[in-house]
Formats: sequence, C-alpha cells, structure tokens
Amino acid sequence: MARYQSEFTQFLNELKTEKPQLEADQQAGRALLWDQDPLSVEDQRRAKAAKLKQRAYVYSND
Repeated sequence: MARYQSEFTQFLNELKTEKPQLEADQQAGRALLWDQDPLSVEDQRRAKAAKLKQRAYVYSND
C-alpha cells in the first residue's frame, strides 16, 4: 500500500530530482548570509564603542 503524499511534497520531490544542486545552493546562500565566524574580542569592543546612545524619546527633534 502506497503512503499518502501531499501535492506539495510531490512538488518538492520533483523539484529536487530536476535540480539536484538545489540544496547545495541553499546551503551556500545560508552560509553567505548567516553562518559567519564569531567576532574577535577586539572587534566586539570596537562595535560596542561605536554604538550611539538612543535618546529617551526617539521621535523628538530636540
């Protein structure tokens, strides 16, 4: 007896068979934007020193 597969699952399976490099491309894109090396202690210190303090009421022009 065949197991049920939704239309979406069937679509994804067909897409993966048509484009086998798809998952590798997705992982490369994620690595480009999200998987970055942690900041060094010196970089963390400089980033903290570069922050500007936010005013108490940000919509004021004073």
